[in-house]
Order: sequence, then structure tokens, then C-alpha cells
Amino acid sequence: MATLYLIEQGAKLVKDSKKIVIEKDDKILLEVPDFKVERIFIFGNIQITTQAMKFLLESNIETSFFNLYGRLIGRLSPVESKNVYLRIQQYEKHKDTQTVLQLAKVFVAGKIRNMKTTLSKYTSNNPETDFTQSINGLEDCLSELERKTQVSSILGVEGRASAIYFECFSKMIKKNFEFTGRIKRPPPDPVNSLLSLGYSLITNEMMSIVSGIGFDPYIGFLHSLEYGRPSLPLDLVEEFRQPIVDRLTLELINKEILVPDDFEQVEEGGTYLKKDARKKYFEQYEKRMQTEIFEHETNQSFTYRRIMFNQAQKLAKALLEGQPYTPFLIR
Repeated sequence: MATLYLIEQGAKLVKDSKKIVIEKDDKILLEVPDFKVERIFIFGNIQITTQAMKFLLESNIETSFFNLYGRLIGRLSPVESKNVYLRIQQYEKHKDTQTVLQLAKVFVAGKIRNMKTTLSKYTSNNPETDFTQSINGLEDCLSELERKTQVSSILGVEGRASAIYFECFSKMIKKNFEFTGRIKRPPPDPVNSLLSLGYSLITNEMMSIVSGIGFDPYIGFLHSLEYGRPSLPLDLVEEFRQPIVDRLTLELINKEILVPDDFEQVEEGGTYLKKDARKKYFEQYEKRMQTEIFEHETNQSFTYRRIMFNQAQKLAKALLEGQPYTPFLIR
């Protein structure tokens, strides 16, 4: 089923019979049969009628609102999952120090292993680039991770691994884009802008997944409690940053799908995609999310979006049934 990305400023989303309609200035921009829509991402100043809002809620269509530059503002979600047993177990496990440490280590280990694989694959395809020292540094981080006994020190290892990885990431950018390091907000350059937008999108999608399964999205294991922070989705997307967002960013830049002129500096501060470039980005993001990956663990192929759901389900089983949680690893 389809994901709708709405970016036309001043447009309105309405429900007309069995169709979702996007209109502006009394003109219809888009009509989609309602049964074909699974989720809607709304960016900037776009209206939505009460009738459409009611329909989206009744149809379990997740609707997310972002500012014009991709920062999540809020979500229109159906009634919370009735899986109270999972939430009770989540609360109990969150109070168990050993469970918290174990899961925090697994989330970070999965992320570092995917960093290693990303660098190794790039080196294999570009033999003129040698990341051996950095890959060894990531391996040292994995070894150090096992000895940690506090979540704060686990986050310290993750921070060192990220510094090693992003130093290499700048060397993987072949075209005329400058990237001196990861800066979240406001993003000072096009590369950081693409990374931030992608991370925001997959975190929002994971937020919908965990909420639908029955988790409390604000209680995580690696990320600490903080008012308004979706800690559990942030935990679970760690292992998906490299395979989904980082690889997409490199592909968009190195294949010149996006070029420096597709970005602009805004008055509020930061660098962001222009309107037409955002359309290209969402097309490529959706293509990436629909890419099928063969999983050796299950001997089946799934899209990235489905794998994200599978990982959240795996965490639910880990909490409810005591099964071990294993991260998604790229090969």
C-alpha cells in the first residue's frame, strides 16, 4: 500500500466518497483510492478536514506532521494498542538493570557492526580507499562495549564509534559536497541535511510500529527517559541508520540524483532541500524502504519497512517470552 508525501504548501487533504483527495485553489492535485493508502506524511502548511481526520483514524492510517524541513511535529494516531501485557513487561524490564544493560549493548553493537560492514563494502568497491585502521578501531569499540557496566559508558563507546565512522563517511562522498562531521540541528550543510531528514523519517516510522504493537514509545533501554523523547524508537532505529539512511545519502550524492543547487540556506538557520528536490528525495526514500533484503536468519526476503516491523516484534518476544534480541545486520 502507498505512502503519501504531501509537500504542496497551501493544499488541503479531504475525504471524498471512497477517495483521499488533495486539492488547492479549487483544483484537484491528486486522488487516491482510500484502500491504497497506508500512511501519510504531511510537511509544512497543509490543511486537513475534520471528515478526513476522522476517516484516517477509523482506517488506522498513520498521519505524521513535519515542519517544512522534515522535523517531526506530531502524529495523528488511532486508539492506543490494547496490548497492556507488553507495556507492563516493558515497564518491569526497564527497572531491571541487567536487562537494560544487555539490550543497550545489543543496540549499540548492531549499529557498530553495520558501520563496519558499510566501510568494508565501500573499501571492497573502491580499493584506492583504505579504511583498515578505522575498521580496526570499530572492532576495538565492540570489544570495549562488552566490558561496560553503565548505560552512560555504553553511550560513550557509541559516540567514539560514530566519530570514527563519520570521519570515513566524509571520504565516501565523491561529488562536490562538503562534510566535516555530523551536526544534527540545524544542519549546516547538504549532507547533514539529508542525514537528519532520513533519520527523522525512519524514527517516525518506528514510532508508529512500536505504538501499534503495544509498546510505550517513550520508555527505552539505551536512550534515557526525557520528556517528549521517543526513546524506544530511537533504540530500535540504531541498527537501521547505515543500511537505510546513510547508504541512501551516499547514493543520492554520488549518483548526482541531488546536486548542491538542490539545497538552500533558510533564514531560521540551516541547509535544507528545495521543494522540487524534496520530491526527488521522497521518491528515492520510498524506493529504499521498499527494497527487498534476503534475511539468512529466516531464509526469506523482506522490505526494509517490514524488517523494521519484524525487529520490533522480536523485541516484544524478548520482553514477553525471554527470547534473545538480535539486531538486524547488513551483509
